[in-house]
Amino acid sequence: MIRIKWPVALATLFVLLLGWYLLYTQQVLQRVQENSELLSRIYTEVQEGLVSRDPTSETQALLQLQRIVTGAGVPLVVMGPGDTVLTHINLPFEVDDQTVEGQQRIRAYVRRLDERHPPVGDLTGLQHIHYGDSADVRSLRLIPILQATGLLLTVFIGFLVIRYQRRAEGEKAWTAMARELAHQLGTPLSSLAGWLEVLRLPDAERPGDLSDYEIASSIGEDLERLERISHRFELIGTDPELESLSVRQVVGDLEEYLAARIPRLARKGVDLLVDIPHGLPRVKGNEVLLIWALENVVKNALDALAGRGGKITIYAREVGGNWVSLRIRDTGPGVDPEIRDKIFEPGVTSKVGGWGVGLALSRRIVEGVHKGKIELLETVEGTTFQIRLPAADA
Repeated sequence: MIRIKWPVALATLFVLLLGWYLLYTQQVLQRVQENSELLSRIYTEVQEGLVSRDPTSETQALLQLQRIVTGAGVPLVVMGPGDTVLTHINLPFEVDDQTVEGQQRIRAYVRRLDERHPPVGDLTGLQHIHYGDSADVRSLRLIPILQATGLLLTVFIGFLVIRYQRRAEGEKAWTAMARELAHQLGTPLSSLAGWLEVLRLPDAERPGDLSDYEIASSIGEDLERLERISHRFELIGTDPELESLSVRQVVGDLEEYLAARIPRLARKGVDLLVDIPHGLPRVKGNEVLLIWALENVVKNALDALAGRGGKITIYAREVGGNWVSLRIRDTGPGVDPEIRDKIFEPGVTSKVGGWGVGLALSRRIVEGVHKGKIELLETVEGTTFQIRLPAADA
């Protein structure tokens, strides 16, 4: 299946419309220049007729002037008393003005001409002239219509492209979230299945002489984890209530949660350093979601340090009195330049087998729920993410 690159297709269409419009405008300009030349020739013929005292020259000048006007393409109808058609030139149809039907057809055409241009001459006299627009004028009249049509077409196609892209991004996000949910549920469910197998064993065959109380405690931890996962995904799909939170307390809870998991998630030694000063302004947020957003960023740092070890630093500072800045820095290899600009998009990841959901969820939580800002900072080495949260009293 061929995938359409909509930005390229839209740009191509725009270039084609622009090229066609420029060509059309150039043709109209050329015709206007030809009309200017025609007026100059008319002026020349009139001057020669006025200067010359020879009746023959005057007659020739008038005949030449008539030929110039005829060649201009302006439809003209000369009518006499009783609206009798005397002569006509440049009509858009062939007609015999010597017949009754021809006279009627020309009169009907003249009525349409008079709606746009009043006739010239004495309507009560021997003759009066009715005229219409030349082909050049009709072309100029089409320009605004063509411009509006081209603009509306471009806007309409652009709207369709944006709608298609948003739908595709939404489908990608929901697919990635479904995979992430299945992944997070898989670990505690597997653990519960293992504990169930242990419970089925006789007491003497249980590994490590585990008691029922120890097994029940472990099952309780897994159930608590399942409840936490369920609650997180329930909140991300709603508009949760926000409350005044202490950044120090939030990061402290995260540190306690990660303390037992860092040795398991990182293959080599990883040090977690936390620097949260006292007296920081409180922020307005949801603790469950905020811890989730921070956890996703820290896990991203742990993945970067897996197999090599290093240091992760979490520190916070007050910014401008209205914001609290949280930075998570690791000493890993940094982010691939090819994905830096789209690292928060669903499905974008540098990990083998990863689904690119964690940072996308963090952006949704920080920016969508907490009206803050998450960004990847430029650093010489390692990776630094900054999360800015509005102060609760701002």
